[in-house]
Amino acid sequence: MLRLTRRHFAQTLLGTAATLSCPHGTLANTAPLLVARPGTARLAPEAYPETEIWGYGGTLPGPLLRVNQGARVTQRFVNELPQASSVHWHGIRIDNAMDGVPGMTQEAVLPGQDFLYDFEVPDAGTYWYHPHNRTYEQMARGMYGALIVEERDGGPEVTDDEVLLLDDWRLTPEAQIADGFGNMHDRAHAGRIGNWITINGRGDWTRPVARHARLRLRLVNTANARVFVLEARGFNGWVVALDGMPLETPQPLSRLTLAPAQRVDLLVDVTAETGEEAMLVSFERDGGYAIASFPVRGRDGTTTRPAPAALPSNPVPALGDLAQARRIDLVMEGGAMGGLNGAMMNGQMTGIRDMAAAGNAWAFNGMTGMGDAPLIEAGRGETIRIRMVNETAWGHGMHLHGHHFRQVFEDGTTGPLRDTLLVNRSETAEIAFVADNPGDWLLHCHMLEHAAAGMMTWLRVT
Repeated sequence: MLRLTRRHFAQTLLGTAATLSCPHGTLANTAPLLVARPGTARLAPEAYPETEIWGYGGTLPGPLLRVNQGARVTQRFVNELPQASSVHWHGIRIDNAMDGVPGMTQEAVLPGQDFLYDFEVPDAGTYWYHPHNRTYEQMARGMYGALIVEERDGGPEVTDDEVLLLDDWRLTPEAQIADGFGNMHDRAHAGRIGNWITINGRGDWTRPVARHARLRLRLVNTANARVFVLEARGFNGWVVALDGMPLETPQPLSRLTLAPAQRVDLLVDVTAETGEEAMLVSFERDGGYAIASFPVRGRDGTTTRPAPAALPSNPVPALGDLAQARRIDLVMEGGAMGGLNGAMMNGQMTGIRDMAAAGNAWAFNGMTGMGDAPLIEAGRGETIRIRMVNETAWGHGMHLHGHHFRQVFEDGTTGPLRDTLLVNRSETAEIAFVADNPGDWLLHCHMLEHAAAGMMTWLRVT
């Protein structure tokens, strides 16, 4: 395992990795290829030119990977981009060496080089993959794809299983991706919010369905920073999984909030009449807009179906005694209107002006960016509680690598398993998890500009 230092991590994750040597081998036909390269996509309507993107296979989204629970995933990543990259397999409780974090679990894959990812998938559910080097730029250019792990028993009986990757884009009037990646305004405010929303790379995504059909909709928020507030119309449905993890009891579908990196699995029955449209609506400041349409054609039976049973649970270890669990606070500070005067940076106290000159705007526990010491060092199998206190004027989608956690509420009850939690402005939220996966793991804000501007820490499981 690589030894972590502040300098090493900053050079790789934040995009100046040209000095690193990359682990690579001779290309062989022993694994499918996942090639990162430039391409084009039809983001905007036909009246506009196609948009130049970066993508896995040069496509948007990247290849849809479907495997069975317990299977081995083997993908040789080949980098044909003009900058270093990697692949992070988001939400998979993965072997640490395969987590795809340059400077922590591997070296960055330089242009023209390759890296073999080889790991098992212990949990069924909806997951995805994306880069973890200059993430705020590479994802804004289109670098992501879905990884679906099928339940061992085949999963619920549905008419169709649709994967919907939600994204927003900052496009120019010529329908090209605007530059200015990681500018200071985005870093210190909400992040890179786009002006064009797509589903699976289409601004006009549509899928014909039949009345009374039962669909499994797997929603993934791949946006840099946008929090989607969603409503399904023309459907009757249930939430059956969050961040890949099944709910113990399916919950009736209502309005959904999906922070960056979060996923939700829905089972929905089409209730719109033949000739009408069911739709997925996104609510913005000026109203709701249909971002996916399901024109209803014909019928799939004549009656509605019974409510679904819960999906089979995944083998995530149960929490230990919460009263005896070790606790630590993670205080979020800084950003625009945050009043932060300075923080520890590179081992010394640094004023906010010098922080901003280095691209930093945020701090965890008085430190901006990565430190040489972990936030916490846990023994394998230990239950850990982290209380996250948001003292900033902005929300943060906090993502823990290599594990799933439960939110702990004030009355001692716990929420469903997740890997990403939205902590709103001035809010305090506590999570608990079993540190059962050895290695060094990131804990960071998945508003990507926030992570690049200092909202990153790490923990060690020994």
